[in-house]
Amino acid sequence: MNNKTVVCFGPGPAFKGGLSNYNTSLAKALDKCENVKTHIVSWTQQYPGIVPREFKDKVSKTNFLDGTNIVCKYITNYNNPFTWRKTANYISSLNPDIVIFQWSIALQGLPLGRIIKRLKKICKAEIIIDLHFVIQKEKSKIDRIFTKMGISNPHTYIVHALKTYNELKKLFPSRNFVLTQNGERSIEPKQQTVLKLYHPIYDLFKANPAFDVENFKKQHNLKKNVFLFFGFIRKYKGLHNAIKAFSIVAKQRDDVSLLICGESFWNTLDKKSFSTKIKNLTFGIAKKIFLGNSDDERNYNPLALIDELGIKDKVAVFNEFVPNEDVHKYFQASNCAVLYYLTATPSGIESLSYNFNMPILATKVGHFPETIKDGFNGYLAEANNIDSMAEQMLRFLDHPLPPENVKEASSKLSWKNYAETILNRK
Repeated sequence: MNNKTVVCFGPGPAFKGGLSNYNTSLAKALDKCENVKTHIVSWTQQYPGIVPREFKDKVSKTNFLDGTNIVCKYITNYNNPFTWRKTANYISSLNPDIVIFQWSIALQGLPLGRIIKRLKKICKAEIIIDLHFVIQKEKSKIDRIFTKMGISNPHTYIVHALKTYNELKKLFPSRNFVLTQNGERSIEPKQQTVLKLYHPIYDLFKANPAFDVENFKKQHNLKKNVFLFFGFIRKYKGLHNAIKAFSIVAKQRDDVSLLICGESFWNTLDKKSFSTKIKNLTFGIAKKIFLGNSDDERNYNPLALIDELGIKDKVAVFNEFVPNEDVHKYFQASNCAVLYYLTATPSGIESLSYNFNMPILATKVGHFPETIKDGFNGYLAEANNIDSMAEQMLRFLDHPLPPENVKEASSKLSWKNYAETILNRK
């Protein structure tokens, strides 16, 4: 079997969030494949300097790359075009066979487009763009321009949902795409391969058999049945709807709790500092200019609903970024995860939940109907319908789903199979 060198470009493990976990998990999976040398090439700063948010993970002690042979290089600064060229040159110096770029936001179209364009000139590697979206959740007037700029020039695409594939065809209507799920690439010069792959199950986080679940629940006043919202608090994730639906359930049942665990996405910097005030001012002006609507997510505060609805005694809130080593606690203490999203591309929280064999309550949006079999590994609610969401919560209480169902449904979603498919070794 021939040796291969693969580069995974995206946020390294020093960053917060699902994309960092994804890129790190992919690199680790490739590192375990026979005769594969794996590199992570990462941003040092992913966004314009005016964005008022802290993106680095400054609290976790766990190093996800311990025990691997992965070389991780932090090199690409969004705000320094000289590093874009330096990034392409560095990747080329590794003589890679495959370079996989993580694509998750249109704003990165300018630097990624430049890096990929140069890389194709100086490197013979297959360039793959792993699309976590095509049409952004928060549409702006120029996101289509940046998206085309960023994702126009790969040899191959990866998508995780048919919705994303259809958006790709709409963005490039003149291209002849070939959709495949087995890793094979089309050899026809006028065809472009799109690999339709699943979102693998995160295995970075493990349950701790020694963790005292009952003591944890007692400390935080959690009842027998715990609904979990986990991850960054952003409007598209619909926490406001989940809280409203839970309030209906809480009026009918005394044995339920809602566990909210995650950092408010736009509340990570000291608001009193002068630099934060400047960033907020300039970022606010930029949003007004470029956003296609007037909604400013920085004002999103669903946690205020807890007091308004009088359910404070039934809700436990950890409004902070969770260190890697503590993630397992919140999943082990819960019965199911609530993903009542307004819109969805394949979700890292869904994948993380499956890692703990946890059923999902989700809305019928995006890819969820593709991955959640209603009544088997989760329950599906109508989007933007609070009564339907509450109904599915009650349905879960009356008919809980066994972890074995979740394990069975996700048994084929391993990182090993995923990596082998990208390498076309299946």
